[in-house]
Amino acid sequence: MDPDSERPQICNVTPFQQIVASCTGAILTSLMVTPLDVVKIRLQAQNNQFSKGECFVYNNGLMDHVCICEEEGSKAWYKKPGYFRGTLDAFIKIIRNEGIKSLWSGLPPTLVMAVPATVIYFTCYDQLTAFLKSKLGENERHIPIFAGIVARFGAVTVISPLELIRTKMQSKRFSYNELHQFISKKVSEDGWISLWRGWTPTLLRDVPFSAMYWYNYELIRKWLCVKYGLYEPTFTVNFTSGALSGSFAAVVTLPFDVVKTQKQTHLWMYESHKISKPLHMSTWAIMKNIVAKNGLSGLFTGLTPRLIKIAPACAIMISTYEFGKAFFHKQNTQKQQL
Repeated sequence: MDPDSERPQICNVTPFQQIVASCTGAILTSLMVTPLDVVKIRLQAQNNQFSKGECFVYNNGLMDHVCICEEEGSKAWYKKPGYFRGTLDAFIKIIRNEGIKSLWSGLPPTLVMAVPATVIYFTCYDQLTAFLKSKLGENERHIPIFAGIVARFGAVTVISPLELIRTKMQSKRFSYNELHQFISKKVSEDGWISLWRGWTPTLLRDVPFSAMYWYNYELIRKWLCVKYGLYEPTFTVNFTSGALSGSFAAVVTLPFDVVKTQKQTHLWMYESHKISKPLHMSTWAIMKNIVAKNGLSGLFTGLTPRLIKIAPACAIMISTYEFGKAFFHKQNTQKQQL
């Protein structure tokens, strides 16, 4: 029996319930994955001290954030002394010396950006999938690819201006009036399109990731259901499918992630007047430079830490989301039977 026939149908789950499920998944994922990146940054900082005025990209599996190295006397979480022998040792010493809350440093900006992006992404994907299945049939295998591409395209487009604004706010403290003046000036000088600077490399990384992720997720989940004789996917099946599909997509799209990181850091340096000219090189030109300097392996810099974050983030997010939808489906069915 096809497991999809017994899967909770999206038509019985309202868009609002999908939003609640995706919002819950984003918050839970941020809470569980953020400590991994906090520890990774602390380990990096003890080996290579960040200089004042430099910036680095912080990523917790859901969102990227440009972190700025402030004054020498600041109490930034990434500059605290370490002497850690490894990941586990760092976890233990940070909790013992600084308190468990230190593992969630930098969480607020993650929630501000990740929650709306995730809500848009997952809700659009499910709504579009349901629409396409009603038109093309339940067994059309290319639906996850198309729905994933469109959903990610929409999420990146909506969030991109917020990324630019947040990057500018990190360069110095802005009042809301100053921020409004900055946006108005930028739009009058360069047009509305200037608010989407950095949109292209983000799409080149996130859209292929989304297409591969959803296609493989649906494929692996269906295969696991058939293999273990399940009529509907369990939490474990969803978790495993999310981790495997996320890992595969993360490896394939890593070169675009490396390029995006370079563009993000250069953008901040330009916006904060650290450099006189922004980085106008195309994605392909940046890739050629990386290969020329570091070889082909340079395009896959940071593969291990990316997998350590992406795999659990994808697994936690999708399994929580599917669990939430199954819960609402059950509640709605019970109400209909009354």
